[in-house]
Amino acid sequence: MTDSNPLGGELTASVARRFPSSTCTYTTTLDARPAVHADWPAWVHPQLRDFLTETQITLPYSHQAECAQLARENRDVVVATGTSSGKSLGYQLPILTALAEDPRTCAMYLTPTKALGSDQLAAVSRLTREVSGLDGVHPAPYDGDTPTEARAGIRESTRFVFTNPDMLHVSVLAHHQRWARLLRHLRYIVVDECHSYRGVFGANVALVLRRLLRIAAHYGAEPTVILASATAADPAEHAANLIGRPVTAVTDDGAPTGARTVALWEPGFLEGVEGENGAPVRRAATTEAAEIMATLVAEGARTLTFVRSRRAAETVAMRSAEELSGLGRPDFARRIASYRAGYLAEDRRRLERLLDDGTLLGVATTNALELGIDVGGLDAVVTAGFPGTVASFWQQAGRAGRRGQGSLVMLVARDEPMDTYLVHHPGALLGRPVERSVFNPRNPYVLRGHVYCAAVEKPLSEADVDALDAGAVVAELAEAGLLRRRPRGWFAVPRPGDDGLPTPETAHSAVSLRGGAGTEVMIVDATDGRLLGTVDAGRAAAQVHPGAVYLHQGESFVIDELDLDDHVALAHPETPEYTTFARSETDIRILAEPGEGGLVHPSPGLWVANLEVEVTDRVTGYIVKLADGTTADMVPLDMPEQRLVTRAVAYTIDPAALTAMGIAAADTPGTLHAAEHAAIGLLPLLATCDRWDIGGVSTALHADTGLPTVFVYDGHPGGAGFADEGFARFPEWIEATFEAVRSCPCESGCPSCVQSPKCGNGNHPLDKAGALKLLGALVTMLGGSDGS
Repeated sequence: MTDSNPLGGELTASVARRFPSSTCTYTTTLDARPAVHADWPAWVHPQLRDFLTETQITLPYSHQAECAQLARENRDVVVATGTSSGKSLGYQLPILTALAEDPRTCAMYLTPTKALGSDQLAAVSRLTREVSGLDGVHPAPYDGDTPTEARAGIRESTRFVFTNPDMLHVSVLAHHQRWARLLRHLRYIVVDECHSYRGVFGANVALVLRRLLRIAAHYGAEPTVILASATAADPAEHAANLIGRPVTAVTDDGAPTGARTVALWEPGFLEGVEGENGAPVRRAATTEAAEIMATLVAEGARTLTFVRSRRAAETVAMRSAEELSGLGRPDFARRIASYRAGYLAEDRRRLERLLDDGTLLGVATTNALELGIDVGGLDAVVTAGFPGTVASFWQQAGRAGRRGQGSLVMLVARDEPMDTYLVHHPGALLGRPVERSVFNPRNPYVLRGHVYCAAVEKPLSEADVDALDAGAVVAELAEAGLLRRRPRGWFAVPRPGDDGLPTPETAHSAVSLRGGAGTEVMIVDATDGRLLGTVDAGRAAAQVHPGAVYLHQGESFVIDELDLDDHVALAHPETPEYTTFARSETDIRILAEPGEGGLVHPSPGLWVANLEVEVTDRVTGYIVKLADGTTADMVPLDMPEQRLVTRAVAYTIDPAALTAMGIAAADTPGTLHAAEHAAIGLLPLLATCDRWDIGGVSTALHADTGLPTVFVYDGHPGGAGFADEGFARFPEWIEATFEAVRSCPCESGCPSCVQSPKCGNGNHPLDKAGALKLLGALVTMLGGSDGS
């Protein structure tokens, strides 16, 4: 292993020496791969080709040339190759050539993250400055950071606009008349990192793209769409679901790669520390990752550490810097930083520049740096917790070794079922294809707002309604008085808006693409009036309740007051020696019988259903956890109820079947609860979701079924497709869940198997032994082997 990548072996050994109580459960080295080149397409703008050749791109890689040729032939194309494979040249060649050939031609680039968009804009701006014939393109960003006074000039002059789906929705499409010049001559649309569009966000973006293509056609344009993706299970299917028309996939990667060592890492247990219900507690993945980053930086390896939250990015950077100071390297400690969404634009740009030029030696980041941005000379990537999908893991891994040098990628497991399963079953992470991206643009809860926006933009024809599969939604909007049918189609009705429903003027602002409640709660420092950040209103009760600890750019605050009516949370600076976690009560009721194919009865005593449900959730208090993981207090709260209509997968067990499994009636609640937690932890193995995207309820006697029932539901209105995927792959899901619980060495349940970090009931009651009996029996009942 170390022979093919000595750097990776040396760094892994350094970390192992530093953490003797932790375990490297698996390590492997992925071999380097040589480049496969192709000739320059004959049609490429000669001056562009000459400039690229002079800057050491002597020939394009095979996938770059194939993507460029398909786009030049006006065929929608998705290029799905590895991180750092140079996918951007595949769109730059046809677009910049077309812009040079016709001074009226325009293009649009869409990015999911500001860092990626900034990086791509810088690359294109350099080409348009340096290459003859492109000086009239004026590429420009059009996003939330664009000054108001600059926006009119961009609309009037740029021929290559760099924006994001949110801005496209709320500014370009809402005011498309102002963009008539660009839309009329729109030849190409780039959708970068399109695999990131999944769940509710994916459904929203798919509908925004359909609306863009519809409005472009209104102005007489027929743009070609070029999509770029990380390696995906079926990139052509995913891309076609995004834009609503067939797409050709380019998947043979011609780029070279350096040798990459992948290490799976499990933190050791904390001595003398007990968690909820006496469970053993492992060192937190973020704590371990911070100290691993410090160790790697001290060894001379420039390191990027990915974490799951904004708060973690701040704490990991601080802890890593402290660790380096303790190792006698205060000079290195000053070259550690955090990077996350929510920073001001100038702060982000500065951090990106310092990271790329080598000034920063270590950065703790959220997935804001996962996509696309070209970071030079990184030697190592540390991922604190499985990032939710195999695709994201490989994206993060690909940040290191982009210059062809050897590198180390280390996944540090969190103390929960999914991570534990993966570090002990490396084939489930490293040996299987990436997931199929799950999203549903026909979700009526998502579709409703977009249909209304589309009608505001331009009356809907019957063909438009059919293309969106929106007949039922149009009828509903008409009944509500929002749409009216006329000879030329469905029109948005002018209305006062005093009934809380959207109007033509508020239609676009009422739709939140990110799948939240559509409104943001502002977090304000009450001592000086500073705006610290924002949080979606639907998550505010759980994240910024009174008493919650909130971190912002290295500063710690405690929330004093949450006013959901005025959408503001007031905080004061304080650095307590604890963290807080909300506790809640959740009820669920079935709204409709499962449709055709939505109920299966695979064995006597077992029913599995795909359902529409209403979930009622109320935050009842929060627990206070000390730095060592112990629970210090439980503080009650009186918060309003929140209701969610969504999709769920449910299974119901006959009590007689439970008795036959050896599960007594008194043990049933803890058995179902433990099995529910474990299943939630493993669903991301099958669907492109995170455990925080889904929830669950289990009960020994559910009012609607009259039987012991376990529900796992999507945490988004109308559903995001995750529960549907769980239903479709139920046997596979349950078998993986059983294996995860069975392989955990703990005696009575821990965060690695059946405890949940988000349990509203404080992980009580839980019965691991009962869950093993139930899950093993389910595997048998579903036609698998119980492994006994």
